[in-house]
Amino acid sequence: MKNYTITVNGNVYDVTVEEAAEGAAAVAAAPKAAPKAAPKAAAPAPKAAATGAQGSVKITAPMPGKILAIKADAGKAVKKGEAILVLEAMKMENEIVAPQDGTVASINTSVGASVEAGEVLATLN
Repeated sequence: MKNYTITVNGNVYDVTVEEAAEGAAAVAAAPKAAPKAAPKAAAPAPKAAATGAQGSVKITAPMPGKILAIKADAGKAVKKGEAILVLEAMKMENEIVAPQDGTVASINTSVGASVEAGEVLATLN
């Protein structure tokens, strides 16, 4: 038996999972709501320093994921729809594109970084 503590949308659950014998289906006990505890703050990953000055147009992550590639560096002129970053989310590679023509003012992340939805990834002028 293995015990896990899982947090879903701010609710903490204690879950016990029983390891099944070979050929048998796994059986999990119904989750029991754990007493509300203050969420444990994980040590934040160091953020990459923004390259260049911040621009007026913010490009944010549409969903949580991992940065696989940076396709445009600070100072590069980009057209509307041109890929700036590649974000891996739900086992799919998603190109994060420029919302308008402009110049990349800053890249606020790095390859391999985990990002949350709404986090500013880059800015344009």
